[in-house]
Amino acid sequence: MAQAPGEPDEDREGGFSHGGWQMPLLDDKSGAVMFQQASGMDALLLGRKTYDIFAGYWPKAPADIPFTGLLNGVPKYVASRTLADPLAWENSSLVKGDLAERVTEMKARHDEVHVIGSLGLVQSLLRLGLVDRLNLWLYPVVLGTGKRLFGEGTVPSALRLTESVTHAHGTLQLTYEPAGAPAYGDAAA
Repeated sequence: MAQAPGEPDEDREGGFSHGGWQMPLLDDKSGAVMFQQASGMDALLLGRKTYDIFAGYWPKAPADIPFTGLLNGVPKYVASRTLADPLAWENSSLVKGDLAERVTEMKARHDEVHVIGSLGLVQSLLRLGLVDRLNLWLYPVVLGTGKRLFGEGTVPSALRLTESVTHAHGTLQLTYEPAGAPAYGDAAA
């Protein structure tokens, strides 16, 4: 589940009532690791829903939050069929035309393009073979509802674990790289 981790009213789409679920599970060390991971980005690619949430918060966020300067400073690219230029959040522009072509150009122009949230966009990038690494955080909470990263329509893929760290509260930090198509076997053989 990946919907509305930060605030109760962040994303109530589909009647989701568990907003802010991540906050009691964060600690200083895992927060520092998240920031360290994010600080390597020199561009941010977002879907429309995540862009709307971020653009409503980060431009006015307190300067003492480390993510404030980072997210406000990097170029932001937004994949959307419904938004129109100009975008309100400084350093933001729409991804126009073919997504695969634009993202390939973006990856050539930038050293590290990150996607945060943007579940539908991540699914599109996985289908297009444009994901180089997945930084996943698994939290010890089951909510039973909400948007999922690997929901219906996910392209079958094998992943190779490159890093695994356990944080306080039982949170797992997992880093994967794509490893082609999944292998299948037969338990009866």
